Amino acid sequence: MPTARIFQRPKNSMQSGRANTDLWQLEFEPAEPKRADPLTGWAGSGDTRDQLRLSFPTAEAAIAHCVREGWDHHVVPAPESKLKLQAYADNFR
Repeated sequence: MPTARIFQRPKNSMQSGRANTDLWQLEFEPAEPKRADPLTGWAGSGDTRDQLRLSFPTAEAAIAHCVREGWDHHVVPAPESKLKLQAYADNFR
């Protein structure tokens, strides 16, 4: 039985845009640990669900999808965004 993790992506700190931060993502927990390939050294596993990522408009829609498919799931709450309000004059104090 696969276990799904439902979360909302935080804003990318390297960019000013907020694209796709309102969508809820569904990812699967890894079923087996990654192992190094002896030839290339790259990390990989035989679990193909690691490559699957689904987007939903709401957390309820993602939960309903998990229930319909019979998957175990847990919801990670969205991180709180804190605004650091600062005036330009504060740089010279």
